[in-house]
Amino acid sequence: MKTKNQHIIDLFNQRFTCKKYDKDKIVLKEDFETIIEVARLSPSSFGYEPWKFILLNNQKIKDQIRPYSWGGHAALDGASHFVLILARTAPDMQPDSKYIEHIHNNVQNYPKDMVAGRQKRYGDFLDKDFKINESARSVFDWTSKQAYIPLTSMMLTAAALGIDSTPIEGFNQDEVHKILVSNGVYDPNHFKVAVMVSFGYGEPAKRFKMRQTLNEVFTEIN
Repeated sequence: MKTKNQHIIDLFNQRFTCKKYDKDKIVLKEDFETIIEVARLSPSSFGYEPWKFILLNNQKIKDQIRPYSWGGHAALDGASHFVLILARTAPDMQPDSKYIEHIHNNVQNYPKDMVAGRQKRYGDFLDKDFKINESARSVFDWTSKQAYIPLTSMMLTAAALGIDSTPIEGFNQDEVHKILVSNGVYDPNHFKVAVMVSFGYGEPAKRFKMRQTLNEVFTEIN
């Protein structure tokens, strides 16, 4: 009988990047709801959740972004579900922004007398600790890094449900951004697409998972 540890390793070995989907096989509604709920529950820096998830069903928009999404052709052509993961832009992530105020007051329910201290700590982190506030691009790069956390959660959850997935960053970000904005998919003052991911059922992986050995990637210092 397998241990819990073995089951976890098996799950990671089971997950692979799907290269071809069966367009006739559809992910069940309840399964996708589980995948997106796991994304919602994923951790983020300071708990600020600098992301948004968009399920793109519109075929016209899919066709428009296809020429600029060289890594997403198989997903756009056959995946059951195609998701855009957006990251927030620099103005939203400033300590005194309306978005951060919303998170403090309506999500985290911070006591009013503690908000100023929280803002200062966060501001120091942006300006001094990691120097994230050096440019709008560096802020977006930081929020995009965080978008990969729910991406991983979604793909592993899919694997646990027997659903295949494809993480996609093989696209021209600026061109895809322009198309999505022109179609009213999101407000460019607040978001930009960071990464995409698809879910469905495809052909099994044709080769074993290839990774560096543990000794090559892990060191213990006592």
